[in-house]
Amino acid sequence: MSEANLTLNQFLQQIPKIELHCHLLGTVRKETMKELARKNGARTTDAEINAFYVRGEKPVGVLHIFRELENQILQDPDDLRRITYEYLEDASRQQVRHAEFFWNPTGTLAATDLSYSELQNAILLGMNEAETDFGITSLLIPSIDREASASAGLEMVALMCAHRHPAVVGIGMDYNEVNNPPEKFSDAYALAKKVSLKTTAHAGEFGTSWKNVETAMDVLGVDRLDHAYSVLDNPALVSRCIDQGILITVVPTNSYYLRTLSADLWAQEHPIRQMARAGLKIHPNTDDPSFHLVDPIKCQRMMIEAFGYGIDDLKNFMLNGLEGSWLDHTTKSNLIKQWSEEFDEQRQKYL
Repeated sequence: MSEANLTLNQFLQQIPKIELHCHLLGTVRKETMKELARKNGARTTDAEINAFYVRGEKPVGVLHIFRELENQILQDPDDLRRITYEYLEDASRQQVRHAEFFWNPTGTLAATDLSYSELQNAILLGMNEAETDFGITSLLIPSIDREASASAGLEMVALMCAHRHPAVVGIGMDYNEVNNPPEKFSDAYALAKKVSLKTTAHAGEFGTSWKNVETAMDVLGVDRLDHAYSVLDNPALVSRCIDQGILITVVPTNSYYLRTLSADLWAQEHPIRQMARAGLKIHPNTDDPSFHLVDPIKCQRMMIEAFGYGIDDLKNFMLNGLEGSWLDHTTKSNLIKQWSEEFDEQRQKYL
């Protein structure tokens, strides 16, 4: 390799990227969390916060961290504006040009006296400021807390309808999937579809049955899927996903497989290794970058070094993400052409 060639890291830094599966509360910088905890009089100590950012054999569960943020640390609209702005700033530094990210309003609404409109407007302000300062575009996906009641999920969608905004394009569903199957929130999804909101859902993430993936498709009618690893357990469902061209957003640092697969077999047995090879349309994402200790570049590097994909695959993943995004058709078409040219140009420097 000559001195003129890019290293892999340099190549990954330069190529344009899109994020479709990232949780706002999973992006909070450590020092920001400490500052907000002190500002808002949270009982959460600096030592506890430090432990949130350690990815050891027994890491603090991300859901526990989210509950601490919801119940203790995020207490006014500007807190949400700030973490939104900082997330998009950090993403833009790694050539993420567009992000569609999750935010769970239910917990913050229950823990504070703030209104849905105050919270949503604060996030939108952070999005607008980041676009002005860094050029990154973004869309917001309010997400159902599947540990809450079905009525809480329906209420969230009703609040979205009452405060409709073009940058708030659709709904998701996340948090603990075990004992909280997709059909629990069928009424919420029916309302979202009725008012032409886009839909996605976490399914098949925690070793749960492929039936959750099938239910998300058939009962909820989702436009894309998040995780969906257990789809591989049903070849007929894999074929359906391929035929429908549905995008699956995947997470190389997914906690479940880090816990359940041995270190020496993790990369070989992880479903992500098989998904694209089976013909599924996938796109890799950071999920909770602050707590998974990952960033967009590391995420893409893992697809190569851990799961054995190549440079051509990275381009396909990028195009999958653009095609499966919720951008308007014209913008999407323009970006597909522009980003393909940029990718190819950078690849010539890497070869």
